[in-house]
Amino acid sequence: MPDRPRDQWDRRVAGGLAFLRRRLSGEYEVDEFGFDPDLTDAVFHPLLRLLYRDWFRTEVSGVEHVPVDGPALVVGNHSGTVALDALILSAALHDKHPARRYLRLLGADLVFRMPVVSEIARKTGGTVACNPDAERLLGGGDLVGVFPEGFKGIGKLYADRYKLQRFGRGGFVSAALRTGTPIVPVAIVGGEEIYPMLADIKPLARLLKLPYFPVTPTFPLLGPLGMVPLPSKWLIEFCPPIPTAHLTDSADDPLVVFNLADQVRETIQQTLHTLLERRPDPFGP
Repeated sequence: MPDRPRDQWDRRVAGGLAFLRRRLSGEYEVDEFGFDPDLTDAVFHPLLRLLYRDWFRTEVSGVEHVPVDGPALVVGNHSGTVALDALILSAALHDKHPARRYLRLLGADLVFRMPVVSEIARKTGGTVACNPDAERLLGGGDLVGVFPEGFKGIGKLYADRYKLQRFGRGGFVSAALRTGTPIVPVAIVGGEEIYPMLADIKPLARLLKLPYFPVTPTFPLLGPLGMVPLPSKWLIEFCPPIPTAHLTDSADDPLVVFNLADQVRETIQQTLHTLLERRPDPFGP
């Protein structure tokens, strides 16, 4: 029998009180990277759930390709002017995966130099995008999420939407090879439309020491209201994993690293094309 509204509210109140009791008594754990699963589950994921489920109407497929246990490197395309795609991917994967696994995101140095953003990133499981941290997480059996396009991906113009940018030097491949970790490519459609970037004011970006300063249909024209993302329709598809255990001796071979990075990039690009055909209307149901 379905729960009555009063029963649902009773559970929410009880859960909220239990959360406050744990926080006040210190009965929660934080790992060496600063990850706080209790705070993530009680505060951050519920907020992101409203976005990915209700605002973006996100459909997730291929989650069976993400291992039930053990490490995997989840590699996705980056877009959207503001990197909401990483947060949405993390929350959606946790909710849809049968083992409710956490995705430990790797972020740029800039993220961890911003006071409030840095704290949130650490609390939700993020760390700096560097090979030592990635290898430690993978060696501990975690799911690690990386977006190799970096700022080139989220800072590209709307005219270049869904065209993957260069994957850097393939450092993420080296981390996977050294730990024998499978690579799971993931394609995300929907992020490009939330803040369509029409122009980049480079002098202002340099003045503010930012990688870009975006001009969108709503920002800076509408001020703070311009930060409300447009309600695009999102599709997320996890692709079959690419094994690396047989290539652990080739972690320092530039040719092997390049070829594997190119295979991952091409897999994501082709999957994006397929998803875009499934979603002809960016703002459809």
